[in-house]
Amino acid sequence: MEKERNIDRLAGWIIKLGAIAAVAWLCWYFRSVLVYIIIAFVVSLVGQPLMRLMRKVRIKGKSAPDGLLAILCILVILSFGALFVTQFIPIVTGIVRDVSTMNAHAIPYNSLLDQLNAWIVSVFPSLDPGFDIVTVLLSKIHELLNFSNVSSVLGSVASVAISIGVGLFSVVFISFFFIKDEHLFSRIICALVPDKIEGSVTSTISDITHLLSRYFIGLIVEVMGVILVDFLGLWLIARIGADYAIGIAFIAGMLNIIPYVGPLLGEVIGVLLCVVLKYGAGVGLSVPIWAFALIVLAIMLAAQMIDNFIYQPLIYSTSIKATPLEIFIVLLIAGRIGGTVGLLVGIPAYTVIRVIAIRFFSDKKAVRRLIPDIDKENTDALI
Repeated sequence: MEKERNIDRLAGWIIKLGAIAAVAWLCWYFRSVLVYIIIAFVVSLVGQPLMRLMRKVRIKGKSAPDGLLAILCILVILSFGALFVTQFIPIVTGIVRDVSTMNAHAIPYNSLLDQLNAWIVSVFPSLDPGFDIVTVLLSKIHELLNFSNVSSVLGSVASVAISIGVGLFSVVFISFFFIKDEHLFSRIICALVPDKIEGSVTSTISDITHLLSRYFIGLIVEVMGVILVDFLGLWLIARIGADYAIGIAFIAGMLNIIPYVGPLLGEVIGVLLCVVLKYGAGVGLSVPIWAFALIVLAIMLAAQMIDNFIYQPLIYSTSIKATPLEIFIVLLIAGRIGGTVGLLVGIPAYTVIRVIAIRFFSDKKAVRRLIPDIDKENTDALI
């Protein structure tokens, strides 16, 4: 009898593993559709607060139909996206074009650069005595920002315009239904789980959507805040011109989305571009090259400090309710597993795992040790 029970348990495990494998294969096979659904869900997280705000607007005591409000939300999101692309991309493209056509010899030399070149040659005797650090840096920037390379990339993007169009339409179409009915995603998931845990799953999804909605909205505010501070500093203090300032600020702000690595990369690119534009296009303060580079670096570091001490605590601590140490370790692991993509999705993925752990495994010692305030988070997750 005991042997038959063991065989039954083994058969049950085999069936469960087979079902999991089948689901995993289906997810991989239909991964493009799954990506569309995930992106649409993220868009709905941004659109739901706007939807709730629109529902409060009443005419003669009645609010507009949810379908109409959802369409308005989609139009608002698309309008902001189109405004972002049409206003910033041409400016960034113009900077790329200007930098790629500049001549290294346009940069004036001073004793500091001469001493730097001499020191590098003395440390690396194999280098040519006429080695020039500025020429090398500009040649690398030209390779990176060569306008013909950008054009070829744009051409490649144009060749897949149909696929992009299908993806965009799919995301917008799915987002409409997610925004119109904020419980639709929850019902889809609950349809796949046993009845005995349906209530817990519903509460878990509600917590996740609430926290992620605040996180993504906060992330948008963070990017716009970094762009604004960098723009004002580069325009008013470094005096590099409004177009150049907004383009470089946009690059730094978008790179800032990548935790830890992105801000550093944005600062390096920003300083290099400002120095090249100063002596190639004749913009910026009339100071020595090293002083101008330090001024630009100080401006971008100030923007980063504002981000670190104001924006990020509000976004990470209050939106996903995690400590800085948790975030740092999560990002290290996510970066090791998935590189840049891992850094981008690490925090949202950790938020999902954290809420699931609080809801379903709060009785486990490891979970209670890692999340000391687990009882409080269980009771006020939606506050």
